[in-house]
Amino acid sequence: MTMQSKASILLLATCSFCAGCSQAPSVDVMGSFFPSWMICLIAGIILCFATRSLLTRFRLESEVGPLALFYPCTVLFFSALLWLILFR
Repeated sequence: MTMQSKASILLLATCSFCAGCSQAPSVDVMGSFFPSWMICLIAGIILCFATRSLLTRFRLESEVGPLALFYPCTVLFFSALLWLILFR
C-alpha cells in the first residue's frame, strides 16, 4: 500500500465516524421513546388498509396491477410521506 492510499483510508474512516447521529430521532409516546420511523411505518400500514378498503368499495382493486407489488409500495409511499411531513 502506498502512503497516499493509507492516508485516504484513514480520512475515509475518520469521516465515517464523524458522520454519526447526534441524537436518535425519537418520539415520546406515553413515557416511552419510539423511533419516528416506526410510528410512520405503523401509520403507513393503517393508511394502506384504508386505501385497500376504498379500492374494494369502488371495485377498483383489479385495476391497480400486481397487488403483491402495489400494497408494499403504498405502505412505503405513505410511510415516507408521513416522515417527511412530520419529522423533516
